[in-house]
Amino acid sequence: MRIAVDAFGGDNAPDEAIKGAVWAAVEYGVDIILTGDKDKLEERLSALSLAGGNIKIVDADGVIQIEDNPLDIRKEKAGTSMGKAFQLLASGQADAFVSAGSTAALVVGGTMIAGRIKGVKRPALAPIMPSTKGFYMLLDGGANLDCRPEMLLQFAVLGSVYMQKIMNINNPRVGLLNIGTEDKKGRELELLALDLMRSAPINFIGNVEGRDPILGGCDVAVTDGFTGNVYLKAVEGMGGFIKHGMEGIFNTDLTTKLGYLFSKKGIKNFAKTMDYKEVGGSPLLGCKSAVIKAHGSSDSRAFKNAIRQARDFIERGVVFEMEKSLQEVKN
Repeated sequence: MRIAVDAFGGDNAPDEAIKGAVWAAVEYGVDIILTGDKDKLEERLSALSLAGGNIKIVDADGVIQIEDNPLDIRKEKAGTSMGKAFQLLASGQADAFVSAGSTAALVVGGTMIAGRIKGVKRPALAPIMPSTKGFYMLLDGGANLDCRPEMLLQFAVLGSVYMQKIMNINNPRVGLLNIGTEDKKGRELELLALDLMRSAPINFIGNVEGRDPILGGCDVAVTDGFTGNVYLKAVEGMGGFIKHGMEGIFNTDLTTKLGYLFSKKGIKNFAKTMDYKEVGGSPLLGCKSAVIKAHGSSDSRAFKNAIRQARDFIERGVVFEMEKSLQEVKN
């Protein structure tokens, strides 16, 4: 199994990508292809005292930046670390791809270079998020700002397959994110999507409100990319708010500091469930290959776990299962 890693994507490149890749190669026994400036990568591997027989380097020129036109990944920026990785994926020289680089460029590359599963309208960015009962998937998390009802139906099917095959949730509960649980709530988009999902071969539980997914009300929360991205950023912000508030509480006086010492283990366990590094990244669902978007500030652990996601994606035949499930919807 060959997994391409964009070694120069993200805030902590290339060192954290390199360390995570070497870690994953050793722990999971996968072959890693690092894309980026070859001289720089070889120098950093040596400086970090890291080496491995499962690590290969493919030379690339530069990095596609967030401010660049994401469409340039196809031509003008095809020689960058992300562009080269997508070429490896499209040519069959890599089986999966992980990057913490530009989300917009990754979506374009996944759609236009790696290619879509037959029949998929648009791939969806699908972050895995913590809830009171484990994890749930949000899709679309921002890849498609404007969606049609049939796209939301496909997102529901793709997310259901992923949560079953990768997160080991039997018969995942799929909810349509809305402003109320009643059937008549929402825009035309939600009203039409609701009818489509009711007849789909998924465990559709109807409309869910914004508070429901995080409280364990569903395993897959489906919405358009605009709403999904606003929801995602709001949840991330609330997590930071809670962390800040807890720090203030435990630093109030000697009594609260002592309370922290007694609560330290439980707090750390709770924080771990909220840590994106433990999950790895957000899959771009609907592509012919495994494409994983790691968080921009990913460290070595996050990269390692993103590579684990990619490995599981391939080993468990997720693309085949998605193709099969989409065919059932089509028929």
